[in-house]
Amino acid sequence: MPNTKSAIRRVRRVKKQTQVNRVRKSKYKNAVKKMDLLIKSKNKSEAKKYFSKFQSILMQVAKSGAVGRRTASRKISRVSKKI
Repeated sequence: MPNTKSAIRRVRRVKKQTQVNRVRKSKYKNAVKKMDLLIKSKNKSEAKKYFSKFQSILMQVAKSGAVGRRTASRKISRVSKKI
């Protein structure tokens, strides 16, 4: 239980930020899953169309810090090799 005023405010701020990060990570995971499905379905043209959006989503999430920048870059690199 927080004792000081600043600690109480910090708890409120962390709670809000946790919700924001949860949304961002969900967005990230959904993008990765969708790209995996497109690659597995052998639908290369759809995968190529979605790739720029996929890359954008991953870098946005990485920029916010919800996922590491190198992790996002690694995912993008591996997917680009598969396409």
